[in-house]
Amino acid sequence: MTFDRPFLLIAGFIVFGLTFPLMYLFKDALTLRTPLGPPGGPSFKTGGGLAVLLKMLRGAELVGFLILFAAAAEPLLLTSQKVWLSRGADIIFTMDISPSMACLDMNGKSRFDAARKLVKDFAERRPWDAIGLVCLGRDAALFVPPTVDHSTLFAKLDALRLGELGDGTALGLGLAIAGLHLSHSTAPRKAVVLITDGENNAGAVHPGTAASLLPAEGVSLWVIAVGSSGQIPIDYTDPFTKIRRTGFFESRFSPENIRSIAAAGAGSYFGAPSSDMLVDAFMEIDRGEMTITRSGFTTKTEPLYGFFLLTGLFILLFVRFIRRFIMGIFL
Repeated sequence: MTFDRPFLLIAGFIVFGLTFPLMYLFKDALTLRTPLGPPGGPSFKTGGGLAVLLKMLRGAELVGFLILFAAAAEPLLLTSQKVWLSRGADIIFTMDISPSMACLDMNGKSRFDAARKLVKDFAERRPWDAIGLVCLGRDAALFVPPTVDHSTLFAKLDALRLGELGDGTALGLGLAIAGLHLSHSTAPRKAVVLITDGENNAGAVHPGTAASLLPAEGVSLWVIAVGSSGQIPIDYTDPFTKIRRTGFFESRFSPENIRSIAAAGAGSYFGAPSSDMLVDAFMEIDRGEMTITRSGFTTKTEPLYGFFLLTGLFILLFVRFIRRFIMGIFL
């Protein structure tokens, strides 16, 4: 915090720093004492508690006046903010949120929870990149357009529920939506990251067709097949009926079909049957989508004049209220 006119603050401290000690030193000369009490008897003395209260009120009044002097000095709050001087990449994660993503084969975590955490970690490492989110089930939709406001992305990821787009896997529709929203991007790098555990079985767009359109738009494609095959434990709660289902799920998708999607889009394919391999896939995407960024710092100035003024006036009025209406002192 700084002051635009610090000399007024210094003047205030000098005035009060000299006035109050002088008043204390010469209070006997400046005070007319009138003893209260019966003639010849002991004089009336102020109670100890009342004397302490009066001193506290005087101190509060002094603080109020000093705050008003500080307000006159125009206090300013200076904060330093980091700004990016060059644009990063536009990356859209296209995430499968069909019920099968609830399978618990990622070191005790579901495929969905493991992938969601890695998306967050990826975005935190790249604050200069605009990250978006497309989700797919039986249907597909853009949940978050590419944005550097990653808090919005994190909030949407936390709010996601498996099965909210229906029971199905519309891979082609999800890729088409992601590609459409990157087609007009002017970012130096553009990428779609598809995360799924199943084959395309819904939607009107073939995933190979959607993937093949991405290179012409300058969009790179990364495809991650998450999960393993066989009898996998599952814990899934239907977002509509709220019915919880537990047991085992027969996981048997064809990696070759998912690999063909990456090939159609001239992209890269990663098989991630374990959490460690899923982490490796995200690290490879992080290295593959590197961008050169420049950053700097700017100073944001926020005036605090109003806050200081209102605070000082409140203190003085509060002291006056206590004296006038509580203690009955008119001066």
